[in-house]
Amino acid sequence: MSFDRGHTDDLMSFLAASPTPYHAVANAAGRLEKAGFRQVAETDAWEGGSGGRYVLRGGALIAWYVPEGAAPHTPFRIVGAHTDSPNLRVKPRPDTGGHGFRQVAVEIYGGPLMNSWLDRDLGLAGRLSLRDGSTRLVDVHRPLLRVPQLAIHLDRAVSSDGLKLDKQRHLQPVWGLGDDIRDGDLIAFLEQEADLSPGSVTGWDLMTYVVEPPAYLGRAEELLAGPRMDNLLSVHAGTAALAAVATGGAEPPYVPVLAAFDHEETGSQSDTGADGPLLGTVLERSVLARGGSYEDRARAFAGTVCLSSDTGHAVHPNYAERHDPTHHPRVNGGPILKVNVNNRYATDGTGRAVFAAACERAGVPFQTFVSNNSMPCGTTIGPITAARHGIRTVDIGAAILSMHSARELCGADDPFLLANALVAFLEG
Repeated sequence: MSFDRGHTDDLMSFLAASPTPYHAVANAAGRLEKAGFRQVAETDAWEGGSGGRYVLRGGALIAWYVPEGAAPHTPFRIVGAHTDSPNLRVKPRPDTGGHGFRQVAVEIYGGPLMNSWLDRDLGLAGRLSLRDGSTRLVDVHRPLLRVPQLAIHLDRAVSSDGLKLDKQRHLQPVWGLGDDIRDGDLIAFLEQEADLSPGSVTGWDLMTYVVEPPAYLGRAEELLAGPRMDNLLSVHAGTAALAAVATGGAEPPYVPVLAAFDHEETGSQSDTGADGPLLGTVLERSVLARGGSYEDRARAFAGTVCLSSDTGHAVHPNYAERHDPTHHPRVNGGPILKVNVNNRYATDGTGRAVFAAACERAGVPFQTFVSNNSMPCGTTIGPITAARHGIRTVDIGAAILSMHSARELCGADDPFLLANALVAFLEG
């Protein structure tokens, strides 16, 4: 198939505009609205007609398209992904510092490669909660903070013993100079940045991010370097696929769904995480809104399949021994099917057949990933989704390097290949 770098260009714009889960779902929602979707409030009664709808809750988005004439028991085809990435997040009392430096107190979110956050120009973004009960997104998209590394002259052993970072002492970024540190300085600064009146912010969910934009890399620009590919690459592909199916002209035999969850990096146990009730509630309400019963809901769920799309590990040329010797996924080789017999991934043989059929229809090659037996295997929202909702789930994704780094690396063609496979899956 011919490769469309326009999709990868669009991914780069999406990554740059989505420094936090809140920005990511807002941007995904905007793209779906251009495809005819409309937002519905969880507190309102839902109508059962055809068309595209979506729910936003915090850093999570559930979107679905009801084909014309879809019966209440029509099964769903779900693309699952997550919106969060490991990073440094602002503490409740953020103003700190010493020795003439102003600093921001941060907590480690998820499992970042901490060394990748050193000596990077960082912006600050997130969600501000206001006194009147509303929220406001904020994004200081310029070099504002930095975590300076200790000079080698003061740590001679770093070359022989390796870099050792204390999460509490060594990762607090600087953002200015001064000794007169006062509680409220950072939030007052953000109120000015967001054009809010002083004292209007009473809560915040803020995080740092690398302001360096995504970029093509390599002799023929065959690679893509950028932040938060784990897992906004899948969120972007799922959004593009759902919009394409909804506007493609032919009505699919299933109800296609995009489920983009928050908090996967910390276990998914929240009201916006995959281990919460959000997805099940939305799917069930969709069935009931179309006049369905509990029996219809059970029938729909029994025929449902979910592709849990999350980035996976491409073979690393400098550490090939860390991979299974017979499973070496390569970048630009197409999406990977993730398998683990201990259910760290949800894929089984029947799920493999579903994904293989979608890739065949799309003309997309795919690869298989299995962990080295001597190393622990990661996990995804896949097993959680399968167990919580009783629906067949398959774990897939794009192969990348530098996972959990502040900047990750993938093949420039793989986002397009993944999106095409997802379109074929949602079309059924």
